[in-house]
Amino acid sequence: MATAPTDIPQQQITARVKSVTPLGENVRLLHLQTPRSARLRFFAGQGVTLGLAGAENAELLIASCPCDDRNIQFHVVRDRGNAFAERVFAGLPAGESITLWGPWGDFVLREESPRPLLFIAGEQGFAPIKSLIEHAMALDHAETLRLYWHCARPEGHYLANQCRAWAEALDNFHYAALSGAEGAADALARRVLEDCGRLADFDAYVAGPGGFVQEVREQLLADGLPPEQFAGTAI
Repeated sequence: MATAPTDIPQQQITARVKSVTPLGENVRLLHLQTPRSARLRFFAGQGVTLGLAGAENAELLIASCPCDDRNIQFHVVRDRGNAFAERVFAGLPAGESITLWGPWGDFVLREESPRPLLFIAGEQGFAPIKSLIEHAMALDHAETLRLYWHCARPEGHYLANQCRAWAEALDNFHYAALSGAEGAADALARRVLEDCGRLADFDAYVAGPGGFVQEVREQLLADGLPPEQFAGTAI
């Protein structure tokens, strides 16, 4: 059984488009399905490279749980300069072939740690955070899970209903949506400290734009989070 990203070999799999679903004006849920005989092995929080005929390859972080390794989901952001995103937004037909290479990345859950889990997403950094949360839930991994999702605009929380459903269904799950373009990392870190108290008790996972991840990291460490209990990835 694989216990670290280095334990999983690189794979090349041809998957098929199952569906493309709007998650808001600027995000699409790309749902791929692998053959039954060639499922993708990966850790929650990792990414793959996607190849689509007529478009440049895209590197995307997986937004689904490895507990369902045949159905792979991605959150594709509108980008008029990106041929892959343009194809997705134009509408990919069901059955279209997409080649997957990977996985890559070490933004993965510390399954051996007994500490409560703190998840922080900035904008579309929610995609790998969602993968980690679903994996932690599948493992019944932690007594407490906290999710903070910051977007510059309130409408950026494109799966807010899913997050609220988790919070309503699970006593140990806490969700907060934050918005505002100015001072995002500072305001978020203050809210986290107020809610969590002693940060040394938590493992923190942060995903989002590179500058956001770095600023949040600096704030959390200044507030008492040990560096070895921080994991971050930029989208």
